Amino acid sequence: MTTSFIVHDKADTVGVVVVEDVQPGKDLTGWIMETDETITLKSLDPVPLGHKIALRDIKSGDTVLKYGHDVGRAVADIGKGRHVHVHNLKTKRW
Repeated sequence: MTTSFIVHDKADTVGVVVVEDVQPGKDLTGWIMETDETITLKSLDPVPLGHKIALRDIKSGDTVLKYGHDVGRAVADIGKGRHVHVHNLKTKRW
């Protein structure tokens, strides 16, 4: 079983894609480093290598957690399996 994305902390709301060519409809396997567990989800968007994928539904205004840290605020609803990037996530710094 190939690891398609990694998650550092059980509380994270996104994982980081570690393989190329994640396409919509692809079944992905992720590894939660904190607990050494694997999880699965279906990608609903193409997600480039190094980009984030939503591990659960995220509502507009919610804090997004990656590597156990706040990486910004969702500016649109993001469904589980969707690409998370600058089009739906903004930093809280500005």
